[in-house]
Amino acid sequence: MNFELSEEHQAFADSVARFAKAQLGDGALARAHATEYPWDTAALLAQQGLLGIAFPEEDGGQGGTLMHAVLAIQQVALVCPKSADIVQAGNFGPIRTFVEYASAEQKARFLPDLLGGRKLISLGMTEPDAGSAATDLKTSARLDGDHYVINGSKVFSTHSPDAELFLIYVRFGPGVGGIGSILVERGTPGFEIGQPSSFMNGEKWSQLYFDNCRVPKANLLLGEGGFKRQIAGFNVERLGNASRALALGRHAFNVAREYAQTRKQFGRELCEFQGLQWKFVDMAMKLEQAQLLLYRAALEGEHGLPSAQSTAMAKLACNLAGWEVANEAMQVMGGMGFSQESLVEYCVRRTRGWMIAGGSIEMLKNRIAEGIFDRTFSQRPPKT
Repeated sequence: MNFELSEEHQAFADSVARFAKAQLGDGALARAHATEYPWDTAALLAQQGLLGIAFPEEDGGQGGTLMHAVLAIQQVALVCPKSADIVQAGNFGPIRTFVEYASAEQKARFLPDLLGGRKLISLGMTEPDAGSAATDLKTSARLDGDHYVINGSKVFSTHSPDAELFLIYVRFGPGVGGIGSILVERGTPGFEIGQPSSFMNGEKWSQLYFDNCRVPKANLLLGEGGFKRQIAGFNVERLGNASRALALGRHAFNVAREYAQTRKQFGRELCEFQGLQWKFVDMAMKLEQAQLLLYRAALEGEHGLPSAQSTAMAKLACNLAGWEVANEAMQVMGGMGFSQESLVEYCVRRTRGWMIAGGSIEMLKNRIAEGIFDRTFSQRPPKT
């Protein structure tokens, strides 16, 4: 059993690392704290072929694998954490679901701009009364002639203030089987994007409102019965989340390690104090353990979709490792780690959010337990 990257994967990772150091190193701190979406960086990453890495070439992608996409996120994040968000948005999340299920006409209409870094797609899944219990969603869609009429609202949609295209989960009928999805474009009559709100990590989101919003039938992505297919694709999204969480933890680790080798207190370098040495040992162990689970899940998806069990384990391990390591790195660096003069505090804020987004760590544990016992454990109260 070989735990090293293949020669081809290592060469790809090295090429991305060289590009990131040459093109993204300068301005990394400024990008992290900028409020505007970095469209110029998105265009640069698109030119480098880092968007749509695992998408088929006939769709405008690079024809690579999930492992290539994971490696790209990691190498970019080690240099510029904010730019890794762009790589994620161009390979995982709603764009991945779109490529998996969109018609040829839909791909021709939307993919060139999405893969060119000129436009963004946002996912509308969570609602005011439907978070982890996603199947409780109420946003409805009914067919009226050549259009679907949508009513409802969505919250916490990443990139919603800047997106031009929205993949909206809707209810066509009762039960899980009645859930599917529709593509809604910014500016569609009856579709309103609310004022931006901010997460703790600095990202912005806007509530989405649908008031008799009329969308052409041609924008249907998956009709009734599509929910389970979409959720199967959602497993892949978790690898993007996991990759960033782990990579930002490693970024913070590297910064803190360098700091500990140069900063002196009581006449000694910080790395000479055993208490800090043990912190770094614990951090390194967590990073390496999570890395193996992430790579295993990514390699499972080389020829299809990875299993829900593997992706849940990878995301859980990477979320916890990323957050715990970034938090410890900040502690090691004291006031400098807590200051916005360093990217470490940014890594702490970012990794904390990923333990909620894309499936909370509690829901992931529920999913893993189902795999362990080979049965489903409903979170709903028993029916009377």
